[in-house]
Amino acid sequence: MRSTNSIRWRRTGIALLAAAGLTALPVADGQGTAGGSGAVAAEHPADAGAADRNAGAWRGAWAASPQAPAAPFGPNWSTRGFSDHTVRQVVRVSTGGTRARIELSNRYGTTPLRITGATVARTAEGGAVRPGSLRQLSFGKGRSVTIPAGGTALSDGVPFTVRALESVTVTLYLAEETGPATFHHFAGATSYRAGGDHRADVGGSAFTETSTSWYYLSGVEITGVRTARRDGVVTFGDSITDGVGGTNDVNNRYPDELAERFAAAGKPRSVLNHGIGGNQVTNDTTWAGEKGIARFKKDVLTEPGVRTVIVLEGINDIGGNSWTDGPTPEVSVEQLIEGHRSLIRQAHAKGIKVVGATLTPIKGSFYGTPENEAKRDAFNHWIRTSGEYDAVVDFDRAVADPADPDRILPAYDSGDHLHPGDAGYRAMAEALELDEL
Repeated sequence: MRSTNSIRWRRTGIALLAAAGLTALPVADGQGTAGGSGAVAAEHPADAGAADRNAGAWRGAWAASPQAPAAPFGPNWSTRGFSDHTVRQVVRVSTGGTRARIELSNRYGTTPLRITGATVARTAEGGAVRPGSLRQLSFGKGRSVTIPAGGTALSDGVPFTVRALESVTVTLYLAEETGPATFHHFAGATSYRAGGDHRADVGGSAFTETSTSWYYLSGVEITGVRTARRDGVVTFGDSITDGVGGTNDVNNRYPDELAERFAAAGKPRSVLNHGIGGNQVTNDTTWAGEKGIARFKKDVLTEPGVRTVIVLEGINDIGGNSWTDGPTPEVSVEQLIEGHRSLIRQAHAKGIKVVGATLTPIKGSFYGTPENEAKRDAFNHWIRTSGEYDAVVDFDRAVADPADPDRILPAYDSGDHLHPGDAGYRAMAEALELDEL
């Protein structure tokens, strides 16, 4: 379902930054010896020598927004954390290169986090990795790193040739007790855990426990492909950006489908997913992350090489006051619009174009009340007609049932009448015009 009218661009005189510089992050303390807690300069990591600079700038290949430990929908590993555990996590990169590094977050930790060691490899079946592909990672030239509470660490780059849309496996060994863990709840992918140190295992037999969340891992960056273009895309939003309702382990979220379209056109591009299930633009929540206007700076504006951000968020602001577990304050359409204006201003201040997305149908879902529908309609009208976004993508019309436009087309519905399924996410990605992005 491809609609050539789904996205409308308003030509503006936004001054784009001339180069894709890296933004400094909070740094981990440390020293350059194995087992020490080495200084990790996030903006200029210790390995970023002439070879990396000649190959091109670091580019985001995969990302996930950090969240505070919580278990609103059943047990996961975040609330207790880890002690003498190896955690193996599988992610698919949107663009390729010849060197890789990872980003680890202790944003919501209350104590320093010790990473005893880490590896990266190409993914095989389940918790296994492809023989010969495993690479030990270092941090400031040491194998371990201590990340302060609230901090972020980048590993050194390592030679690692990877293609666009290839899955890679990142393995962390956590020898010491971590306490509750910064994580990303709705991974839509299987993560694996083993007791003891199995970071260098090729096989997956030791990894007998599984989870559908990501832990500490917040980014994979790639370099080694020459490009002068600043063309990365960040998708920002809630569970519909996060991919809730899609099939686990098949990478059918709408940002994944968008990355596939770029690759199929012969132009692989950095497409980063910064959706959080349940997130709101205007309200903090106990389990769904900081409000969008606060986390936007941390999650979007720190990413390297970003040209465009697509914003799809607001349905939880509209319906959050009806949550049975921790309702949030009622949000008016005017308050929601002001929140979106804040996101637009933040992006424009960094020379980033912003695409506003209409909110998708809710009829038949637990949000589907006349009051909520009236707010959704009014907000979508503003998105379509105000001209405040640089462009508009009409996800609402892309997935709506033509016979009942307030409802998701049954073929696109995951079953809860709120979240699209795999086919719905594909339709959303097809509503975006690649040439305009």
